[in-house]
Amino acid sequence: CVNCSGKIPMGGILRPLAPLSPNEPEIEIVQPGAAGIVRCKRCRTYMNPFVSWLENGRRWRCNICGQLNDCPSAYFCHLDQNGERRDKDERPELSKAVMEYNAPSEYMVRTPQAPSYFFVIDVSAASVRSGMLQCAANAIRKSLDDMPGEPRTMIGFITYDNSVHYYNLESGLSTPKMMVVADLKELFVPAPHDLLVNLQDSREVVESFLENLPTMWAKNTIMHSCLGPALKAAYTVSKAIGGKMSVFQCILPTLGDGALKQREDARQMGTPGEITLLRPEIAWYKETAVEFSRSQISVDVYLFPYQYIDCAALGELARYTAGTLRSYVAFNPEADGPRFESELNKSLTQHTAFEAVMRIRCSKGMRITNFYGNFFIRGTDLMALPNCNSDSVFAFDMVHDEQNLSTPVVTIQSALLYTSSDGERRIRVLTQAIPVTSLVSEVVQSADAEAICNLLAKQALEMSMKTNLDNARSRLQQSCSDIMRSAREGDKRTVSGYSVPSSQPTGDDDGKSVPDSLQLLPLYTLALLKNVCFRGGTDVHPDERVQAHHRMRTMYVTNSKHYIYPRMFSIHDMFGSIGNPAAEVPGGESSESTAGHARIILPKDLNLSVERLSSDGIFLLDSGVDMFLWVGRSCPPSTCASLFGVNSLENVDMSQVSLLKDGNELAQKLASIVQALREDDADPYVIPAKVVVVREGDTGLEARFFWHLIEDRASFNGGTYSYEEFSQFIDRGGGGPGPGGPGGPGPGMGGAPRGVVPSRGPPGPAGAPPPPGPGPGPAPPAPAQMGAPRPPSGMGPPPPGRGPPMMQGGFAAPPAPGLMGPPSRSGGAAPPPPVPHATNRMPPPPRPGAGPPQPMGNYGPPPPSNYRSFPPPQPGSMPPPPARGMPPPPRQRQGGMPPPPPPPHR
Repeated sequence: CVNCSGKIPMGGILRPLAPLSPNEPEIEIVQPGAAGIVRCKRCRTYMNPFVSWLENGRRWRCNICGQLNDCPSAYFCHLDQNGERRDKDERPELSKAVMEYNAPSEYMVRTPQAPSYFFVIDVSAASVRSGMLQCAANAIRKSLDDMPGEPRTMIGFITYDNSVHYYNLESGLSTPKMMVVADLKELFVPAPHDLLVNLQDSREVVESFLENLPTMWAKNTIMHSCLGPALKAAYTVSKAIGGKMSVFQCILPTLGDGALKQREDARQMGTPGEITLLRPEIAWYKETAVEFSRSQISVDVYLFPYQYIDCAALGELARYTAGTLRSYVAFNPEADGPRFESELNKSLTQHTAFEAVMRIRCSKGMRITNFYGNFFIRGTDLMALPNCNSDSVFAFDMVHDEQNLSTPVVTIQSALLYTSSDGERRIRVLTQAIPVTSLVSEVVQSADAEAICNLLAKQALEMSMKTNLDNARSRLQQSCSDIMRSAREGDKRTVSGYSVPSSQPTGDDDGKSVPDSLQLLPLYTLALLKNVCFRGGTDVHPDERVQAHHRMRTMYVTNSKHYIYPRMFSIHDMFGSIGNPAAEVPGGESSESTAGHARIILPKDLNLSVERLSSDGIFLLDSGVDMFLWVGRSCPPSTCASLFGVNSLENVDMSQVSLLKDGNELAQKLASIVQALREDDADPYVIPAKVVVVREGDTGLEARFFWHLIEDRASFNGGTYSYEEFSQFIDRGGGGPGPGGPGGPGPGMGGAPRGVVPSRGPPGPAGAPPPPGPGPGPAPPAPAQMGAPRPPSGMGPPPPGRGPPMMQGGFAAPPAPGLMGPPSRSGGAAPPPPVPHATNRMPPPPRPGAGPPQPMGNYGPPPPSNYRSFPPPQPGSMPPPPARGMPPPPRQRQGGMPPPPPPPHR
């Protein structure tokens, strides 16, 4: 911590049930003795290693509020010569930062309930034809053996289209009985006691139901959805016991309570009014979610849209019940099915805490102000979490409540009270002590750029929803500028209430440098500005942005670091041991970058710029969520044949192209790398990657691929910086609005035409340093100010020695407006192409038997009813949809590329 003059944000990112690495000891569980659970009588802090003991152990001082407490006689122990209890090492609460209590009965509101899993499944024609229904049934059936809580586990199902269908799964039945309620206004629940059954007792009936579910609705032609009434029915069945509810939705719900309307409006894209599309229009889903939370029901929402589905409204169910929102756009069972089934299996079988609440406390003099994540706040600081699993992440801001702190450390303690899957009531206590200093330099030296970016992103998300995206982008720029300025200014002393520079000599301005810990903060901030969460322009679908907001809100640091700044590798030139398991190095660690359980050696990271691409190469880009394989049009036939089985991708139907996983060395190495990038030593679950093959020159997919090349200029206001320009902007203390929009570049920085990456000449071979800039520019910052960014652990940094491109005597200047033509096509990558329009009109529901719904925008139609067969698209049909992304909305300008901006007035 630091005094209020520091600009580094203070807060924390918490993952209370994080999985343990193989080398970490198991968390110890304490059974309270006769003294019960010892807590502070004033602030209710739990006993922890950082309390201080007095009077030979008869009293102890709370490290949160400073209260003196009497030690219960049953808990008493003498102190040693260091003033510490002699039994410290024998008691986990006195020696461990993380531990658990078995909670006594006074911590129970009711008897711990059995784990309950309820499924609410859309069976409209779109869900059947897309293949979602078959994949969901397969995943649930495969998860039955591993669901927590056996033999107490409860399970139930409801399906719906324009009516609600209940299923009696009583153990004595040979087959399940379906009951249909078509009156959505006077909805009732028949046989409520037989709709949620014990899984072990009714296992045969449940398996029979799941096996027959896809064929039961195979000929359904109804194109409407009554999600709201289905949720009310599921709530009526589950409210007495709580548990996890999984909702599967394919189309916009238009019937009954919670009916939504088509409100996608391309004219709002890229304007301040866009934020209205990111907020729910009706409060029904939030109010329903709050009721679910009070009944200890958590909702996971799985969406499979082929057109606008209003994620902003449906996402409220997950947000306020501590659930998760997942979206699979233009769902294809062959491409998306493995990932969806793996994610559903993980959600159903991972370690889960039920009926949970959590409170976070901090030392006197500090105050927790905001919480981030999926939860519902009871009162002022109690987070209600119907479910909390190993992926649940929460964050908070911390500010000074007093100007000066009187203690040498600030303590933060979180306590999660929950019911385990075995029916035990437990309390997981996490305690962290942070040293206090009055020197900014000491805080800067210990700063974690990855954690800072994660917290800044969560703060900016909240600001964007309260105001607009422009203000969120400005907030990110200003925060980065303030942090870098504080780091350069160093320590200050106060005279008569005013801060003055330190009396220690610092030399001239060129001597001021930024610590290694913050060298890459401008790069990560620029990456955040161009991330789908915050990027401007008109090419981000509102549903896609809402999904990104939910993902970022619940991301832990180890996941967000690659989502913010993806990794890119050169695949065509993997030689030697790359792609193979690393050999054991006796007496130390290998210098090679590895990933996965088998420690697969990774290729060297490339910085995210189009200048690193070459038309004769193949490049893999991984954001932790999306994975792209960019193939140059001049790729050698032998390389192309090794990976795809064809000598060239030119004039090939890309929907029929798939990666080979074996048969030759290159394919095996790439498959090993892709698998390793999705493995985590601490997480036993591996989610298969969906690798999107992007052919150079493909309009839609290549535009999405270029989104991730964040070191080049983007085409929206406030994002027209390249990395070197943004570094200079931050060095000059930038952060406020400029002529290019909020936080935009000032005069002389120019702006790229929409969709165009400025050319600096033809790219050289893959991995070669970028060529010099086109000419002189603004005065460069002092070398000591920028320095060479130091790669942090695992953050996908630029290669060693990477900094802004240099020219004789300093930094390359941004190209002048008149020089900003399209990049050369000679031996290099194409610039991001313009993206075609997408219509916003809702297609009419098809006649019975008329086949799948017609495509809207770039979502594409659902696959045919025979979901395992995918005929190639007809000539002139819609382009292939981008991976995990929505189609870009219409461009406002027709007839080609807009002209470059006029030169600035002199």
